[in-house]
Formats: sequence, structure tokens, C-alpha cells
Amino acid sequence: MALGDRVGFDGEALAKSSRLIAKVDSAAVQDGFDLYLHGFVVSDDGRWTVVQQGMNGDRKQARRYHWLSEGITSFVEEPHTAIEGQNQGNIINLTDRRAEPSRRKQLELLGSMAPERIAREAAALSPAAETARPMQSRNEQPQQATLPHLVLPTHHDVRTSDVHLLRLHGNLAAAAERGPVDFPDLLMTPGVGARTIRALALVAEVLHGAPCRFNDPARFSLAHGGKDRHPFPVPIKVYDETIRMLRSAVDRAKLGQADALFALRKLDAESRRLERVADGPAFADFVAGEFVRSHEYGGRSVFGWEPPVRAGEHQPTAAPAVHYGTAKSPGAISAGSKT
Repeated sequence: MALGDRVGFDGEALAKSSRLIAKVDSAAVQDGFDLYLHGFVVSDDGRWTVVQQGMNGDRKQARRYHWLSEGITSFVEEPHTAIEGQNQGNIINLTDRRAEPSRRKQLELLGSMAPERIAREAAALSPAAETARPMQSRNEQPQQATLPHLVLPTHHDVRTSDVHLLRLHGNLAAAAERGPVDFPDLLMTPGVGARTIRALALVAEVLHGAPCRFNDPARFSLAHGGKDRHPFPVPIKVYDETIRMLRSAVDRAKLGQADALFALRKLDAESRRLERVADGPAFADFVAGEFVRSHEYGGRSVFGWEPPVRAGEHQPTAAPAVHYGTAKSPGAISAGSKT
């Protein structure tokens, strides 16, 4: 807000966008990853990019959610520029364009059904672990001790079994009283999070046939490895060359020479098209080949620089070829190609 006043853009609108984006990736996309890092970068002319990261403690995996203001038409319908992580299959994904009936019916439920009944219906649809603890009546004493003696679970992430149905009832009542006008407004309602949205989505699915489970939009990338050596060490030379190419393209575009930027966009579009028909080495063979070449590429991790692989020490498949194309347009591109 203060930065907006100083520079001259609408800081209040950007702050609202920042909060809404965090809510979308924590409540509208329920993929098992809890957000713990949110980066919001704004240029002088008010354009922005968001990179936030989530963690799945059980799997010890992370994923990143990328947003760009350019070209975005909706915060709740396929708004991501990319989501980088291992695809989980079908999840509760209310940002899918096919989830529009679910988003609409959730708002209708809040206006037509009592919050107590929504909570009761959601409990009936939830796994046994969620319904093992019945909803407390208003006259019952809470099982939670008073401050400062809180009893907390031993895991970091918030699970459905940790949530009191009475709290869910209260959140639904607060949302209904606020009368959200659209789905982003519902997400921004104080107290409404993943558990409340999940309850509304499941009830809307049963009562109105509005599905909420669609394909996880995450796309796993092997481009630059990981600092923890998974799936392979970061190839510093490749990393630096990528940064150099991107910086050159942006600088030339600012001078009106958009050819390099256009080439990168075309390469990205072609890569996405070829991914659908790619036929190449198994994942383990590809990673093994990257480890063999890691020293050559300036491989580095938090454990230090990668030493050269000595003969007989490691025998993975070296430099496997990746074949792309269809029956009509066969072709081959080397896995080690930098083009």
C-alpha cells in the first residue's frame, strides 16, 4: 500500500490480488501442498508476477505456483502461467474451466441451505476419520484447552481430521451472512479456507451434479535440477546460459527488437506440442545420464560441486536419445541438445 502511494499505482488493488492468489492456491486448488512462501513482484507500471511455494510434508516434496498479470482474465479460471511439480492425477481443482458449475452452485448453496445442514451433509460425504468426532452442540464445552495451553497435532499441515465441525459450521454461517457475490469474493471471506470450500464443493457435487475433481494442472520440469541433488544437481553452466538468453531477449524486446522473445515463445509452444507425443528414455535413465554429465555442466548442490564420475564407479545409461514426432512427422532431438 505504501509502495503504491509512493510510486503511483493502485497498491490496494495489488494487495487484494496478492491475498486472493494465495487463497486460490490454498483453497481452490487442493493438491496436498500447503503454502509457506509467497513472493509478489511488482514493476513500476503496476504489472506483477507471483511465485509461491507449497510443501507436502508426508511426501517431502515441494511445488511452485507461477502467475503473471499479463494476459490474465480471471483469478479463478485457469489463471496460472505454470505449476511446477509432480502431477497428482485428479484433485479438487476449482480453477478448471469445467468447474464453473461447481463454483456457481457453491454460492447458491450458501443462499439456499442452512449452514448447519451443509456441514452435516459434508460430514456424511467425508471419510470416516473426519466424522469420528461428532459436531459439538452449542452447550458442550470445547475439547480444546484454553489459552495458552493449546493442544496441537504433531504434523505441520492442517488435515481434515484436525478441524472441528462446529468451526466449519461457523465458517459457513459467516460466509452466508456476508453474502459473497462471486467465487473470488467467497474465497476472500475471513475464515473461509480449504476445508470450507471442500465441504461446499462436495455437497454441490452430490446435490447438483457439479463436479469439482479435475486433473492436477502441475507440470514437472527437469530443466535445471535441484539444489538438494534431486532429481539431479543444478547444472550451473546450463543455468547461467538460460539466464543469459532470457536477459538478452528481454533487453532486445525493450529496444523494439522482439525477434528473440518471439523465438522463445515459439520454442515454448513447440515444446508443449511435442510433449504430447514424446517417446524417450525412462525417467531413471534420463536422471542417470544427467549425473554422468553433471561435472561437465558445472553441477552443484548444497553438498558442493559435483566431482567427475570415475570409470567403474557409476554405470548409468549415458546420454540417451529422446525421440519426438508422430507417424506423419518423425524426428529426433538429442537429450543433451541446448537448442
